[in-house]
Amino acid sequence: MTRPIVVKIGGEVVGSGEAAVLAGDLRVLVDAGARIAIVHGGGPQATELQKRLGLPTTQIAGRRVTDAATLDVMKMVLAGKLNVDLCATLLAAGLSPVGLHGASGHVIRATRRPPKTYPSAGPDPVDLGFVGDVTGYNLALLETLWAAHHVPVIACLGADATGGIYNINADLVGNQLAAALKAERLFLVTSTPGVLRDVGDPSSRLTRLTCAEARQAIADGVVTGGMIPKLEEAMAVIDQGVGAIHILGKLAAGDLVRAVREPGSVGTTLV
Repeated sequence: MTRPIVVKIGGEVVGSGEAAVLAGDLRVLVDAGARIAIVHGGGPQATELQKRLGLPTTQIAGRRVTDAATLDVMKMVLAGKLNVDLCATLLAAGLSPVGLHGASGHVIRATRRPPKTYPSAGPDPVDLGFVGDVTGYNLALLETLWAAHHVPVIACLGADATGGIYNINADLVGNQLAAALKAERLFLVTSTPGVLRDVGDPSSRLTRLTCAEARQAIADGVVTGGMIPKLEEAMAVIDQGVGAIHILGKLAAGDLVRAVREPGSVGTTLV
């Protein structure tokens, strides 16, 4: 049986026309026998809804502080509107999506993250509120869905055994799910077309990086900003049985299929 493929989609992609393009490619892969799990975020939409509701958005070291009101927003956005909209887009492409979140069959098991220190956030431990760390996944549920030709679509909310719900970074969920599944590939679909030598020049895309080369690129300042944690978190799971990690963005029809069949032809492949 083929090893699964995990596709993590950023919130900025879920809410754009790219989602329909991606759905068409996913249909091609599923028709060819691929077992695909989709993980999605929704940070931009959550921030927008908080603004409309008059709720402040607080970030510490690039991480969203999730108080009770913010957790309600994350539930509405992630497990609500975005999950439904993404499932509807996949349905229109001829797929059979099943929307999930941590409390659905306990597909993402999590625990509340204790206060800890973060680089650039000072010496004192920071409590991010209702933010979780993954402790496991219900892989048997995913296998059941794949056996019935469904596509799991997972919102990045975790749950503990008492029913506590926690906001979890979608890259973290995608990375760790890929590791738990020993996935053949993990695709991180973002708003940038891969790792770039020059962030202002899409033609400076690095097609293939080993972990050693990626660390060197970070140390040399070639990789900057939000791409640094994305690469660091990806490298943390590449040694745990994930075949390859692909960072993709600005997808045209056929790009995801090409990335599967010709690694490095689209985006950046981390090996």
